[in-house]
Amino acid sequence: MNFSENSRIWIYQSNRELNTTEMERLQHILNEFTTDWTAHNNLLKAKAEVRYNRFIILTVDESQTGATGCSIDKSVTLMKSLEHEFHINLFDRFNTAYRDEQNNIATANRAEFEELIKQGKVNADTIVFNNLVNKLGDVATQWEVTYKNSWHKQVFGDLVTA
Repeated sequence: MNFSENSRIWIYQSNRELNTTEMERLQHILNEFTTDWTAHNNLLKAKAEVRYNRFIILTVDESQTGATGCSIDKSVTLMKSLEHEFHINLFDRFNTAYRDEQNNIATANRAEFEELIKQGKVNADTIVFNNLVNKLGDVATQWEVTYKNSWHKQVFGDLVTA
């Protein structure tokens, strides 16, 4: 199934990496959900994927049927049930994901991230994940961005010097 680059997306970030068994179970749940996901009894053209064993990306191609408040509420309810089942946090927007010095994906809460900046472990060129991206086509160019080009700079300021 092909999806328009303008398809609407929602990115949910786990506070930890999921293991293989969890990934298989999670993808099964997401596939079942998107197969039956509706808006006002109209089936949505939708898919879900998990990237880097940490990010859930829900996609809806709204060229056929648009997501509505009720359908979005259904997805939020699903995410909250996933949090409970997998013992993860998907709704902490200050849980920042970034690529560490070895290019591995790491996460830090707000205080930890500020400390990493102060220690120089996060700098202007550190890749951070912009989970505010809301179009499928933007994932390739605006999801993984340098700190200096991200919204993170607005929140954490010019603590980064390099």
